Amino acid sequence: MGIVPEGVKLLAVGTAGLLASVFLSIYSKWLGIPLLTVFFIFTVFSMYFFRDPLRDRAFAQDQIASPADGTILSIRQEEREGIVVIRIFLSIFNVHLQRAPIAGKIAKIKFTQGKFAIAYKPEAKDNQRNLIRIEGEKGRAVEVEQITGAIARRIVSYVKEGESVDASRKIGMIYFGSQVALYLPKDVKLLVKEGDKVAAGETVIGAW
Repeated sequence: MGIVPEGVKLLAVGTAGLLASVFLSIYSKWLGIPLLTVFFIFTVFSMYFFRDPLRDRAFAQDQIASPADGTILSIRQEEREGIVVIRIFLSIFNVHLQRAPIAGKIAKIKFTQGKFAIAYKPEAKDNQRNLIRIEGEKGRAVEVEQITGAIARRIVSYVKEGESVDASRKIGMIYFGSQVALYLPKDVKLLVKEGDKVAAGETVIGAW
């Protein structure tokens, strides 16, 4: 279990606050102890939210891995012909890293400004979002869309266009409750259903 780089700074702030609170409580308990409690909760939350669990499962070329931890909100035919979209809701208790569903090349990254609706609502599809298209072998391609929520206001991408990735490699992160959409060709055999719990880099969502 590790901590993502974005969490290291917050942990440093929390640790510094804890040490300062301990020192302050020596001279003023009524001020130091409440601050100690606040910084302790802040530090523990930061460690939990920014955790980076080891995910080392190997996937076959015909398998499609889940891009995110969370609960499948919906599986719908997309407006684009021949595309199915799987929407995954991430609560604040889920790991918030996104991983590549297949091995391939990052063909496109497109960031779009938008709303900040609650992540599990249908209108969240129009929220601020970042689309990552991955093109694999045999003309196979998938798209992962990182979508902010009402609380989550920051999307981080770990990849660049033209870069090659392995299945399950970390490709980005969204802060504090969000949604991830996975766009697949309709001929993919889906192995999950609405309401299922999935884990990035562990759950097989479908197969070619």
